[in-house]
Amino acid sequence: MNKAFESDDTVGAWHVSRRNLVQAGAGLASARAAGLAAVQQPRDAAAQRLPADVGGTDNAAPNLMSITLQVNGRAHPITVDTRTTVLDALRETLALKGTKKGCDHGQCGACTMLIDGRRTNACLTLAVMHEGQAITTIEGLSNGDALHPMQAAFLKHDGFQCGYCTPGQICSSVGMLNEARMGMPSHVTRDLEGAPAAPSDEEIRERMSGNLCRCSAYPNIVAAIRDMAGARA
Repeated sequence: MNKAFESDDTVGAWHVSRRNLVQAGAGLASARAAGLAAVQQPRDAAAQRLPADVGGTDNAAPNLMSITLQVNGRAHPITVDTRTTVLDALRETLALKGTKKGCDHGQCGACTMLIDGRRTNACLTLAVMHEGQAITTIEGLSNGDALHPMQAAFLKHDGFQCGYCTPGQICSSVGMLNEARMGMPSHVTRDLEGAPAAPSDEEIRERMSGNLCRCSAYPNIVAAIRDMAGARA
């Protein structure tokens, strides 16, 4: 029997020496520290693989890809990180600042542009997904100094105040009227089989509900779109 643990036959108790008690405590502390290190190591490795903006250390080299974006009728060869959104490619790489970054979560519509004629939130789609497709931003709607009719309608009806959401509003308006012209219904469309007609104010509000104006210029925006829709009809 270890002499450090001596049995007292009279009381049946165990007496532990101070040295062995300290040694046992140190051993338990070392084992616990080793266990925590083993758990923390894979956590640290996982964090290193995450981008810095989501809590990682961003030590991994970016995965770059060379693509050619067709923007406003021109080919733009660029090299981007595969995680780059169309919005960031337009603003940071191609210096097309007309497309605005609002919420960056697809909730405000400020970054709306057209891809092959369909309106798209630029913050929610990756640049590498759209090589060869026709991207149209607010800069590409006008023909030189000649404004697009929708741009002219917004000016005529004063469909803006601060103007930050206006590029997205105008691009969305153009795409929305194309959708209505092709007979694509909205949640408030009553006649699903009839010929497409100029959208009512109710239709315009429903179809434009994804574009927010924090200045609340909605009545003038609806008037501009109604004017444009009537002219097109």
